Amino acid sequence: MGRLPAFLPQEAYFRSSFEMNQQQQPLVAIVILNWNGRHYLEQFLPSVFASGYPNLEVVVADNASSDDSVLFLRQHYPQVQVLELAQNFGFAKGYNEALKHVAAPYYMLLNSDVAVTPGWLQPMVALLEQQANYVACQPKILAYKNQQKFEYAGAAGGWIDAYGYPFARGRVFDICEVDEGQYSDAQQVFWASGAALLIKREAYHAAGGFDPYFFAHQEEIDLCWRLQRMGKQIWCCPQSVVYHVGGGTLPRGNSRKTFLNFRNNQIMLAKNLAWSELWWKIPYRQALDALSAWKGLLTGDGGYFIAIVKAHIAFVGWLFTGERQRVKGPRKKMRQLTGVFGRNLVWQHFVLGRRRFTDVVQKSNK
Repeated sequence: MGRLPAFLPQEAYFRSSFEMNQQQQPLVAIVILNWNGRHYLEQFLPSVFASGYPNLEVVVADNASSDDSVLFLRQHYPQVQVLELAQNFGFAKGYNEALKHVAAPYYMLLNSDVAVTPGWLQPMVALLEQQANYVACQPKILAYKNQQKFEYAGAAGGWIDAYGYPFARGRVFDICEVDEGQYSDAQQVFWASGAALLIKREAYHAAGGFDPYFFAHQEEIDLCWRLQRMGKQIWCCPQSVVYHVGGGTLPRGNSRKTFLNFRNNQIMLAKNLAWSELWWKIPYRQALDALSAWKGLLTGDGGYFIAIVKAHIAFVGWLFTGERQRVKGPRKKMRQLTGVFGRNLVWQHFVLGRRRFTDVVQKSNK
């Protein structure tokens, strides 16, 4: 099993917040990538402006929407900086293009379907201000439609297993736990959710930003992996809370989403695994993917089967013809990184029946 994350004592938050209140807090740019999300902007922008952070700018980067998002913003939110992108670049390249025009020292990448709470930014900024190598963090992410439960996309901080399966404190595969305060300590994690990602501008660009080839899905995990390779730390700060609708553009179960998840996961492994692990872990993972695909087909989900087959073919295409992002930092064995579960999450969950994060991580270590 990989290293267990460090945790930050609660006293450190109160001390840091007090100290920050005595001086000018750093400028944070909340950058919302929008695609045909006028209804979400109307619903959730008021919470952003009511959040109470004193040094804030709000930017909406529009991914060539065909609805009236831009007109709505210009009429009702003239204080918002609107960046109109030439086409729908997707999540990854869309943010890369938008952030070329944002100079704030902190980026808060926020999905348009997220409701934030008063004071949500201050604890995260205070955390990242403590150390130069603390470069990114996420809040506790709860489900908007069932606010007692963690939300799928990040929950209370992301982990990964030894074979590239992402999960999170509060979410294992499709099982989202009820929030009972069990993950309310700030911890160093493997990845922070792109649904609400606070990241230092310098670190984002030093790591090369999101991989534009990904288009969407798992690009934040890849970015956080690259940051760890550079010696940086990723955190979850549960003292900050947001509520995420989720599935706003590509709902779960969508074949396109399945394709992107399986393709991008293999690319991420190929880019970041240590050479000594790369040669056997990718074939092992592909075998597990094949089992999942056949299970889908035998249970009547032909679209799922076809999406995984296409993902594997696309991965081979990427190996030979795909655009390669230059990656900084040495390839490290997964056990050298934080937030890595050193065993097989599929076995733990589907065979041993471990449904909660703590059951997976703690019981398997006994």
